[in-house]
Amino acid sequence: MENSIEIKGLTCRYNNFVLENLYLTVPCGTVMGLIGENGAGKSTTIKAILGLIEPESGSVTVLGEDSTKLSAAAKEQIGVVFDTLPFPAVLTAKQLGKVLGGIFKTWDSTEYYNYLERFCLPADKKLGSFSRGMQMRLSIAAALSHHPKLLVLDEPTGGLDPVMRAEILDLLMDFIQDESHSILISTHITSDLEHIADYIGFIHKGHLVFSEERNALKEKHRILKCTDEELKRIDPADIIGMRKGRFANEVLTASGDKYPDIAQDIPSIDELMVYYVKDADEWRDAI
Repeated sequence: MENSIEIKGLTCRYNNFVLENLYLTVPCGTVMGLIGENGAGKSTTIKAILGLIEPESGSVTVLGEDSTKLSAAAKEQIGVVFDTLPFPAVLTAKQLGKVLGGIFKTWDSTEYYNYLERFCLPADKKLGSFSRGMQMRLSIAAALSHHPKLLVLDEPTGGLDPVMRAEILDLLMDFIQDESHSILISTHITSDLEHIADYIGFIHKGHLVFSEERNALKEKHRILKCTDEELKRIDPADIIGMRKGRFANEVLTASGDKYPDIAQDIPSIDELMVYYVKDADEWRDAI
């Protein structure tokens, strides 16, 4: 199996929203970072991957199986972290471990309690009293403790302080060292993806803008920092997005080599998002 997730022509319509004709692949042994604004379609994509919604058209294959017909064995191999705690608030972490131990054949109680200790999580405190950060750490501990091959993570570092975020990212890097493992991570904290993502998929208003290898994506794009006179020399066809300032302009392009005499920077993932969705009519009128 070369790919842990294969999405082909996925279309979902519900709640006045359309995720349309999505193609996305997560190769085994890699981390795919899924980015986009709130309501762009990231959560819908995750629900389709987990078989929680049925596509109107297209297909989603997870670990070699149709996502709408995942076998019990396949589900055992998927670890999931949602952006909110999915476990009953009345349970303690200790009780949750017993419940999950009865669900997953691969459940590792020793591993689970090691994570509770590592994350400074009390075993006998009710989950409803956990802070946002504690809830996320618990979700990650539970997801890892049944030895999955695929992690599907929705905002896993939300609510975590920088030290704990760094530790979680280190855990994910350790997890992915096994080439049979894969991670799909949806996040607004794109700086996390700068460290761990092999691929970046960008969804905007229900459409895939790009899905590319992270280093290649950043390497081919440049932000040109130019004066008004230099801006006149740039072919509008080469402009992906632009910020026109009072004294200087910033232009995102994939043709930076055509303008070697103009100052250039490599864009961050955040900057790629902003420039790709900035209204084209707005900046074209400003040229």
